[in-house]
Amino acid sequence: MSDPGCPGPASVVFDPSLTDYDFGPSHPMSPLRVDLTMRLADEMGVLATGGGTLLTVPAPMADLDLLATVHDEAYIEAVIRAGRTGEPDLSRGLGTDDDPVFAHMHEASAHIVGASVEACRRVWEGESLHAANIMGGLHHAMPGRASGFCVYNDVAAGIRWLLDHGAGRVVYVDVDVHHGDGVERMFWDDPRVLTISLHETGQMLFPGTGFATEIGGPDAQGTAVNVALPPGTADAGWLRAFHAVVPELVRSFEPQILVTQQGCDSHTEDPLAHLMLSVDGQRAAYLALHDLAHEVARGRWVAFGGGGYAVVDVVPRAWTHLLAIVGGAPLDPATATAPGWQEHVRTRMGRPAPGHMTDGREPRWRDWREGYDPDTWLDRQVEETRRTVFPLHGLDPSGW
Repeated sequence: MSDPGCPGPASVVFDPSLTDYDFGPSHPMSPLRVDLTMRLADEMGVLATGGGTLLTVPAPMADLDLLATVHDEAYIEAVIRAGRTGEPDLSRGLGTDDDPVFAHMHEASAHIVGASVEACRRVWEGESLHAANIMGGLHHAMPGRASGFCVYNDVAAGIRWLLDHGAGRVVYVDVDVHHGDGVERMFWDDPRVLTISLHETGQMLFPGTGFATEIGGPDAQGTAVNVALPPGTADAGWLRAFHAVVPELVRSFEPQILVTQQGCDSHTEDPLAHLMLSVDGQRAAYLALHDLAHEVARGRWVAFGGGGYAVVDVVPRAWTHLLAIVGGAPLDPATATAPGWQEHVRTRMGRPAPGHMTDGREPRWRDWREGYDPDTWLDRQVEETRRTVFPLHGLDPSGW
């Protein structure tokens, strides 16, 4: 591994053909959201092509051996077959409403895996201090089954690559509105990987899992951490929960690298879930994750996209903030969105684009040390997570 004390510039792994991962025009996960994000990031001066600090680097294709580090060979063969014939394989989740079959499904999915592993490689080998793949974050895919818009689990493949190349401690933090069940399951009994997921409670939302009592396998108790948030949680409650759980656990685990998934479907305008965050609250979470990487992992940070289905109003702004933070030059939320991008949205979508990079919110939250309120659903959930998991890390759930 190259000397991590002399990292290269930050990078985003991207090729326009990554948007070939396309379930069709009626599917909520439109690849247009990624195209709009990269256009906005470029015109806002985030990418090096637009005068910014973030290098765009090529996205390689994952080969079969790389996919087989996290997926069953029979499943990979099924994906290849479905993409060639168009025939569903419902026993493996292929051809459902969530994961309809499309031509060249295997190639499009493997390309995302290759891009995510490349982001991990660049950081681990010292070519970049931070790296991102916003097309990645397909955290629901299981070893032998597609699930929740996810065919191959690029995040798990990236983490597996890190472990296979010398990483001894990896922390994965997932802030998507849905439980990061696929990544958690693949490292369920591996004490080298701490997975932390903050998500809307499975009582209300797919995939119906991710409760505080789900803490990992017998050889890795406490390395799966879940915070199940009540519907309606907004910036203040979400950030309160995040800061009450994540930083202390991450510090205790002492990871060599931080891997994060930034699904922005926690936004109040997202059509598929019931949390109420703003772009400003999401930006605050990205900044906190960036700072944690520098505090505990010598700055090594790999960031992925994920969910996000408000294709114009939310995803491009949220992930442009993410890319700016990855690039080391955060954008002022009060900044207007680029005029050229606004015109592109009007021309392409026939509708107005958001005019500013902010929702006009000032993210604030009450620190957990100021007291626990057992009468609130949010605090009860946070308290359950702390009391279930913290002692397994030698931490006091009632103190700091």
